[in-house]
Amino acid sequence: MVHSLTVGVFASNCYLLAPEETGPTLVIDPGDEAPRIAATLRENRLKPALYLLTHGHMDHVSGLAELAEKWPAPIALHPADARWAFTDVNAMPPYYEIPRAPRAIDRDLAEGQTWTDLGLRYQVLGTPGHSPGSVSFYFPDLHILFPGDVLFAGAVGRTDLPGGHAPTLWNSLQKLMQLPPDTVVYPGHGPATTLAQERNSNPYLQSPRWSHFPTPRRG
Repeated sequence: MVHSLTVGVFASNCYLLAPEETGPTLVIDPGDEAPRIAATLRENRLKPALYLLTHGHMDHVSGLAELAEKWPAPIALHPADARWAFTDVNAMPPYYEIPRAPRAIDRDLAEGQTWTDLGLRYQVLGTPGHSPGSVSFYFPDLHILFPGDVLFAGAVGRTDLPGGHAPTLWNSLQKLMQLPPDTVVYPGHGPATTLAQERNSNPYLQSPRWSHFPTPRRG
């Protein structure tokens, strides 16, 4: 079961993925408004068992430390983003101050890993380009994908932030397009979509020419 919350001034998506209607849950990208995420957890009788971060940008990690204090659980993030995610590099005043660092990053994410948490099997796909350590979480048994800010409905992630690189993002998008077309995509911003829909209609998947020009997009 996937619960979706849109949080913060940049309307980032936080997801709660639980194998049952109540009980332990995976928390994906707790980007802001920790009290509202906490209220949703309590209302649905869910308890964080793991915090999964698709990347380190402030609008995807700023609620992490507060939630992890209330519900201690392992935190997973790619090292390439962990090294700057909780520093002044990641502040964007007046919208975001430096994200408060959690106690520790317990799991270093990397391309090719396969994990099973709460009985849910998923693969870590290295999808840099929006940030150096951006990853996507693919749950093959559930036919769902959490790409963070790499892919959106009708758009792609911006590459003009520090560490962004448009040709690298293009390569990451091509990797995602190798997954089954019926895969449901839960992006870091905006509505859910499918890989088939994006393959057929997303203008940024039709040609690599844009990839040489880091034009800002969502996220």
